[in-house]
Amino acid sequence: MAGHTKAAGKSVTSRALNVLGAFDQENPVLGLSEIARRSGTPVATCHRLLGELTEWGALAKTTGGRYQIGYRLWTLGMLAPVQKGLREVAAPYMHDVLFATRHVVNLFVLEDARALLLERIAGTAVGQPVARVGERLLLHTSAGGKVLLAYAPVSVLEQAFAELKQETRHSITDPARLQREIVKIREQGYATTIEEHALGTSGLAVPVFGAGGRVIAALGAVGIGATPPPVARTLPALQVAAKAIGRTLGVTG
Repeated sequence: MAGHTKAAGKSVTSRALNVLGAFDQENPVLGLSEIARRSGTPVATCHRLLGELTEWGALAKTTGGRYQIGYRLWTLGMLAPVQKGLREVAAPYMHDVLFATRHVVNLFVLEDARALLLERIAGTAVGQPVARVGERLLLHTSAGGKVLLAYAPVSVLEQAFAELKQETRHSITDPARLQREIVKIREQGYATTIEEHALGTSGLAVPVFGAGGRVIAALGAVGIGATPPPVARTLPALQVAAKAIGRTLGVTG
């Protein structure tokens, strides 16, 4: 089982894989002793492997001296058929949204109770994006994250509600208020944010439905200022693109 693997061999490769296997959805950030225990690796050996994995980019060290999965593993993960296919399918439709709305266009997927920014399309006249591709945002502070949260499993909802951090003075930290917003998102089919992730930016996002009506991603537009991108002009463009992405994935998947 992930996160509780015992050393299957004594090769460097197997031990390194066991160290990486110590991380899972419930434990995305771990300290040395935790990793050693969960991977069944001696502390001294674990410390050496952590240094090598961090240097290579498979792991990254936090400001508190703990470890999390690094950017290089994420980059390799983008080569996986599911993620790579979604990005390739979505890109042309995201360009259409950019052309129609003149707003930064983001594509988010759910990962470890976070909104992973899988792709972003921006032009020269739409402002500076505040999130980078590969960044994982809190679900309750971004429009795309709220969409993913509204259709997420109960376990993800519980985790998100347990960590309602305030990123700006506008972030929703009241569980009752957030619950009402989730109900509203499900009813109207889109989510908005007003300077909840970063001051000076607001967002609008819609779900991307896959096979069986499952939400596989969130497609959003980010505007500059304290007002979300105008619903009348932006929402139809996002909805058309989201439906096209879902339909194309259904045909090619």
